Amino acid sequence: MTKPDPRTPPVAQPTDSPAFGPAVDQPIRYIERTRAWYLALGYGNPYGWAHHVDVPFARLAMPLSKARVTLITTAAPYQPDKGPQGPGAPYNAAAKFFDVYSGSTSDDHDLRISHVAIDRQHADMQDSGCWFPLPALRRAATRGEIGSLAPRFHGLPTDRSQRRTIETFAADILARCRADAVDAAILVGNCPVCHQSVSLVARHLEQHGIATVVIGSARDIVERCGVPRFIFSDGPLGNAAGRPRDPASQDLTLALALQLLQDAPASSTTVQSPLRWHDGRAWKLDYMNADRLTEPERHRLRAESDQVKRVAKAGRRTGDFRRA
Repeated sequence: MTKPDPRTPPVAQPTDSPAFGPAVDQPIRYIERTRAWYLALGYGNPYGWAHHVDVPFARLAMPLSKARVTLITTAAPYQPDKGPQGPGAPYNAAAKFFDVYSGSTSDDHDLRISHVAIDRQHADMQDSGCWFPLPALRRAATRGEIGSLAPRFHGLPTDRSQRRTIETFAADILARCRADAVDAAILVGNCPVCHQSVSLVARHLEQHGIATVVIGSARDIVERCGVPRFIFSDGPLGNAAGRPRDPASQDLTLALALQLLQDAPASSTTVQSPLRWHDGRAWKLDYMNADRLTEPERHRLRAESDQVKRVAKAGRRTGDFRRA
């Protein structure tokens, strides 16, 4: 038997040293997590997420301090007649919208996220600055960090149909951005499908010369789709734009996005926010974790999911909440 060479340094062995982070402290793989969840509920034919190899890249054509910037959101305007939509609200398919809408950036807006699959257990559903950073963008404009705020922001429907998102919604948003002479767009994702939707729209805008940056929490979905610039916020789905009731964190998140708009060296550039979620790391084990379901919970959640699908289908058929 060959003896080890005493001059060869020993190979480091795995250790549980405090110098290493806990296994749970890594980005959630939402594609895997949601696939296992829906299979556990008895659904077949797992969803096929958008995947691109080539990523478009439009450089900002002027200094950021001279650029006109818009905001694109998947949040929905509050509809009082559509049931609970505030803190603690269950998934509310009745509050969905099915066409692109626009709103004045000069006005305040009550936009909610009860209509999408955010992390209801851990995300804040009260401070809209966590998902709709219009106040932070106004502050940036006041400080002269951008040339101007576009006159309108745009609402993007969350739709599992990639074709409809690209051919209908992205085309509509591009036309509205062109009408407002927009130079750059900030897009914020909320639920898993929201992240795919904003990524597809970002790609479309880039292909037509408008620089974009996506802010989101589902890193695997955004990077699989392929976007030019991405600010990764490692927090619960629904709060990608900063921590609740913490304007400084929301300003920091936006500042990272604006800096990336101007300084990204090439496409597929991801910057991770240094912010840590205030409730530690346990939240990463809860969202759509099929391993934690009991059999009665599986049956109950399947029935609830089927009802959500029926409500959403009825809303699309009747064209409920469609506005320009």
